[in-house]
Amino acid sequence: MKNITSFNSFSALDIRVGTIIKVEESKTSKPTWKMTIDLGEALGSKVSCGAYTNYEAAELEGLQVVCVTNLGVRKMGPEKSEVLVLGVMNKGEGTIPLTTASSAINGQEVF
Repeated sequence: MKNITSFNSFSALDIRVGTIIKVEESKTSKPTWKMTIDLGEALGSKVSCGAYTNYEAAELEGLQVVCVTNLGVRKMGPEKSEVLVLGVMNKGEGTIPLTTASSAINGQEVF
């Protein structure tokens, strides 16, 4: 377990719901997908590079995911990842993206 932190540290993260609208092979050294995510009117579309290669591109497209939007741009080889799609390990055999149980409005803040 990590050290206990303050609620203010948690609330500093801008966590929002978005829909993956496009998935492409990335040019990173590790296998990752380059995903374009619709984060609603205020934020528009942003790119995320994620290790969700245990999914086919078509399985990810249209999926509504939970993202951290204010971590800044992270350079991953020649790619730039603008948001972090949250996920968990699947018994050591890939990564599962965190999704919503039902449809939410893109850009909706997670609390």
